[in-house]
Amino acid sequence: MRRSLAFLAGALLIGALAAPAPAVADGGGFTIKDPRITESSGLAASRLHPGIYWTHNDSDDGPYIYAVDSHTGKTVATVTLSGIGRPRDAEAISIGPGNEIYVGDIGDNFGGRWPHVWIYRLPEPKVLKDQTIRATQYVVKYANGPRDAESLVVHPRSGRVYIIDKKEDGGHLYEGPAQLSSTGANVFRPVATVDLWATDAAFSPDGGQLVVRGYFGGIAYAWNGGRIKRQGRLNVPLQRQGESVTYSTDGSKLLYGSEGGDSPVQAEDAPGGDGAGDAASPSGKGSPGAGSGGGTALNADYKVGALVLALGLVLVFGLKRLLGRRR
Repeated sequence: MRRSLAFLAGALLIGALAAPAPAVADGGGFTIKDPRITESSGLAASRLHPGIYWTHNDSDDGPYIYAVDSHTGKTVATVTLSGIGRPRDAEAISIGPGNEIYVGDIGDNFGGRWPHVWIYRLPEPKVLKDQTIRATQYVVKYANGPRDAESLVVHPRSGRVYIIDKKEDGGHLYEGPAQLSSTGANVFRPVATVDLWATDAAFSPDGGQLVVRGYFGGIAYAWNGGRIKRQGRLNVPLQRQGESVTYSTDGSKLLYGSEGGDSPVQAEDAPGGDGAGDAASPSGKGSPGAGSGGGTALNADYKVGALVLALGLVLVFGLKRLLGRRR
């Protein structure tokens, strides 16, 4: 993906500060140890196989998803998707009702060049082993034109699919049709604003809460039947390039993932501690937010990000100046 100098400087600083998480039990942090997984861009906790998390690379990899054991950090199954074209920029993964896996090939680094994107759906395998599974491919278009997106979620009760577009000044939650169709285009329509430069999102296990993360912050929303209502900030850890989030299966934790080799997946307490979506303050370490999702995007999350970027720039330009003096 294209990154600004400021962003890369911040990422360098974050990479230096963020320590890998050890592989521990389900609901805790772990490190993805598979050398093939260098651009983990989505994360989904398996309900069928406790302790297993599904992930994938974002581009230049192929039609693969990986089952990672959180106890060891090792890949225990590689699934090849058949019946689809070659993925272009897979950015998200979510598990819906009936243990159906949805992969969102929804990235667009050119900010709206692709006239359509794709979603792939396949049944989660009952046996974890390397195998090929036929997937259903859906064409997706947006009611207000093409756009970049990295967040796809499937409501655990209704099975309806939602996408959040990725914009620096905040984006929108897009709602898909009640039933996706494999013939023709599925039009997604904006239904609510999201005050974040979103890189991933997740529903709580009961569907009562939606969390959205960015590179430097996150927001918890009460789902409220799709009329999302902002509850407050998330305690998002500093990571090299924060790309993913998922709830643990019991709803008590949020697992945050990052790109890069040996990428850490870090655990934080979920809003309310049980994922129920009725917490007055979603983060014990963050302050409650105000508004209903339509407030200014330049909130405290962005201020934290700006501080990190500023420190990164100081580091980069300071080193450059020092090396120049030595020459």
